[in-house]
Amino acid sequence: MTSYVAYLRKDKGSDYGVEFPDVPGCVTAGHSIEEAKAMAAEALAGHLQMLLEEGLPVPAPSDMDMLAGDPHRGDAVMLLVEISPDLLKAERVNVMIPRHLLGRIDAASGGNRSRFLAEAAEEKLAG
Repeated sequence: MTSYVAYLRKDKGSDYGVEFPDVPGCVTAGHSIEEAKAMAAEALAGHLQMLLEEGLPVPAPSDMDMLAGDPHRGDAVMLLVEISPDLLKAERVNVMIPRHLLGRIDAASGGNRSRFLAEAAEEKLAG
């Protein structure tokens, strides 16, 4: 499993909020600590999947020691949220592509065939 550090905090009169310092914009909340932890795992997996689908880089997780002095943490409690490494794993495949088409792919992709083909597949499958 891959673990990302989350900041868990609770303000008076609010739910338990969760944010990920390594994944800006990935936030969630829950009525209880248990619900917030479950929602955090779901939010993190969904956010990372969205990054992958949009061809954006997936940030590497920091460890707790690296974030111990983070001034943004404030009074938040750190916890580890695990996701399946299969979510982030690429799989090598062999495909047959006509040489003339491969040349066009290389010219359009800037040398990153895999990313180009993955983006083209996502676009085709989306609609």
